Amino acid sequence: MHDLVEQAKQEEAAHAGFGFASQPYRTDQAISDLLAILDDRIESEGVQVDLPVEFLHQMWTLCDQATPHISETVWLRKNLDQGTGSKAEVRTHTYQALIAFLESQPEEDESGEATAN
Repeated sequence: MHDLVEQAKQEEAAHAGFGFASQPYRTDQAISDLLAILDDRIESEGVQVDLPVEFLHQMWTLCDQATPHISETVWLRKNLDQGTGSKAEVRTHTYQALIAFLESQPEEDESGEATAN
């Protein structure tokens, strides 16, 4: 996630260097970028790190569930902090909110039953 934020900062600096204005960037775009990277990593390294086959689908489902909450959280943070809404800022707040959402979800034990985190 940190790499995606740094990439966004570099893109913004490059665009500013050429005099281009930043394009609006939304939380759903940040989540899509993260899932695309995750998909690539699973394809290249998933077997090596012993990830279950359904991991990407589970993450996609959780991200879909989290998106309304994340969008609201990022909007509030941007307005409270008087942020710019830059790509790097949106990614940072989106990924922080996503991590908080994932950590708040109950974990499944070995029998498949949900337990409190």
